[in-house]
Amino acid sequence: MAAIDLKSKIREVPDWPEPGVGFKDISPLLRDPSALEQAISDLASWTREQDPDLVLGAEARGFILGAALASEAGVGFIPARRPGKLPPETVSATYALEYGQNSLELNADAIGEGTRVVIHDDVLATGGTVEAIAGLVEQMGGQVVGLCFIIDLTFLGGAERLSRFPLFSLIRY
Repeated sequence: MAAIDLKSKIREVPDWPEPGVGFKDISPLLRDPSALEQAISDLASWTREQDPDLVLGAEARGFILGAALASEAGVGFIPARRPGKLPPETVSATYALEYGQNSLELNADAIGEGTRVVIHDDVLATGGTVEAIAGLVEQMGGQVVGLCFIIDLTFLGGAERLSRFPLFSLIRY
């Protein structure tokens, strides 16, 4: 089967969520079963090379492919959720977004000492979200062995901010 140009499956939505922003919408990629299968396969192939124990998916769009790529890579999946969404005891990290501030939480028992973790999210922008999650993983005794994304918005410098980690993106803008 011929490789699909995954970039052609991304729709740009101008002026969303605010004027001047060109939002990269992955919905067309997700609707196309062949493109979806290729994206999961490519991300899982890279993930397996990092030899993780877990894939951590960032809410909300990191959940979409995160669990599938964990399954394909043969490892477990854990979600990083917004505050108040996980029972019982959690640990949290607060970080700056392009448009404000947010927090994510993990179950306090989700990551043990020495657990090898690949963090997945749909888009790498400034890197603040993933940097905060990586700090949380390390605070819990885990080791971040890689970061993977569908899209890297290279002009926002996230990859440079996260340069201490192995990083993989399917598409770059």
